[in-house]
Amino acid sequence: MITATLPMFPLELVCFPGELLALHIFEDRYQQLIQDCESEKITFGIPAYINNEMLYGTEVSLEKVVKRYETGACDILCRGERVFKMDRFYNVLGDKLYAGADVAFISYVTDGSDISKTKLIDLLKYFYGLLDLELPELPFEEINAFTYAHKMGLSLEQEYEILKITSQSDRYQYLIEHLNAVIPTVRAVNRTKELIQLNGHFKNFNPLDFKKFQL
Repeated sequence: MITATLPMFPLELVCFPGELLALHIFEDRYQQLIQDCESEKITFGIPAYINNEMLYGTEVSLEKVVKRYETGACDILCRGERVFKMDRFYNVLGDKLYAGADVAFISYVTDGSDISKTKLIDLLKYFYGLLDLELPELPFEEINAFTYAHKMGLSLEQEYEILKITSQSDRYQYLIEHLNAVIPTVRAVNRTKELIQLNGHFKNFNPLDFKKFQL
């Protein structure tokens, strides 16, 4: 198991490996962190702060400083790398202003099948169709279980569960089950909207035939 000590930038969100994350940096401690990332080419961790706890998170690398402000604040783009579990957290890391932690990186199993991936994509396209939205198209080989995880109505807690699942096939199954659960609800809502919109309109019903009706 690979271990390291990383600077920490706790946030109330889940960052997935491969995700491009935009952040606005304004606190002095994190301005210092970004300066260190630029000058020392270091990475940092974003542990997910959920329900007053944080244990798992994602190492991220600084991709680009998009804009700098006179105050020292900046807008940055960073990319998710490896998932980690924290072993020990430090409120300040050495002589730095920012926090840090000793972490162990999680080993992921890339065992997901093309069949599961195709099923997930087809369900997601159908789900988006029900919402009158269009799913962003990506090359099949570039898609994994994390690619659309922010785009299917998962709660923060559910996204955190996805982050902790180490098997690609299990992540596909989790997302497929989620879509199978929410799609009937969306269909029912759409049907309700149709009924509401019909109210007050002239309706063309075939009269019922009571000739064969007996008490």
